[in-house]
Amino acid sequence: MIAALASPMLTTPWPIIKTHRENSDTFTLELEPPESNGPFAFKPGQFNMLYVFGVGEIPISISSDAGNPETILHTTRKVGTVTNALGELRTGDSIGIRGPFGTNWPVEEAVGKDVVIVAGGIGLAPLRPALLHLLEHRRQYKNVILLYGSRTPEEMLFRKDLEKWSSQLDIQVYVTVDRATRSWRGMVGVVTPLVHRAPFDRKNAVAMVCGPEIMMRYATEELQRRGVPDDMIYLSMERNMKCAIGMCGHCQYSSEFICKDGPVFSYDRIAHLMGKNEV
Repeated sequence: MIAALASPMLTTPWPIIKTHRENSDTFTLELEPPESNGPFAFKPGQFNMLYVFGVGEIPISISSDAGNPETILHTTRKVGTVTNALGELRTGDSIGIRGPFGTNWPVEEAVGKDVVIVAGGIGLAPLRPALLHLLEHRRQYKNVILLYGSRTPEEMLFRKDLEKWSSQLDIQVYVTVDRATRSWRGMVGVVTPLVHRAPFDRKNAVAMVCGPEIMMRYATEELQRRGVPDDMIYLSMERNMKCAIGMCGHCQYSSEFICKDGPVFSYDRIAHLMGKNEV
C-alpha cells in the first residue's frame, strides 16, 4: 500500500524555545522542528504559515540561517489579531506550522556577481537568510553590500547582526534612519538614495529588495538608474497570502499568485503591475 502524502494544509505543532523582543512592536520566535518530521529544509526567502490555535493563521518569512535548520526563526510585528496573539506566546507554548512555501532569493544565480541588498524596516527579516548565506559562502561572491533603512534608531531589527556585519571587512553596510534621536550618529534619510552611493558593478550585479511596497518601487528606480537590468532586480511581494498553495485567490496578482509564484519575483516579471492600486 502506498502511503498518502501529507496535505499541504495540515499544520504540525512546533514548540517555542525562545522569544526575543526586537523593538516595541516587533519580536522573534525561535521554534524547534519536531524530530519526527526529519530535517526542516528551506531556502532563503521562503515562508511558513504560522497558526495560533483558536485564533488564526498568517504567513511569516523565515528569518533564520538555512544552513542551520535545527531551530527556525520568524520575525514579525504586532499589526493584527494573529500577530498580536503570537506576541503573547512564551517559551514552552506551541504553534502550528506548515511549509516552507514560495520562491527564494537568487543566491545561486548571484555567484560570481556583486550583490546589493536593499531593506526597509521589517523587510530585513526576509533578507536575513540570504545575507547569512552570502557571508557563509563569501568567496563565491564579489562585493556584498547591505543598504538598510529604519524609521528610527529604536525600530532597527537585528542590532547585534548589524553591529557584527558593520565590523566585518567582507561586507559593506550602510544604515540610515528617517528620524534621528540625540544619540544617533549615523546617516539620516530614506534608504533609496543610498543606492547611488553603493559601490557595485552595474553590469555584474544582482539586487535583492524587501520593504514597504512604495520603498521597493523607488529602490527599483534607483537601481535602474544605476543600470541594473530588470531581470537582475528581485523583490519580495508579501501581501494577502492566506492558503499558501494558490487555492483561495486572496494573493492573486494579475496572472500570478504571490504564494506559489512568489513571494520573490524578478522585476521584469511584475514591472507592469507595480503601483497599480487595483491589482
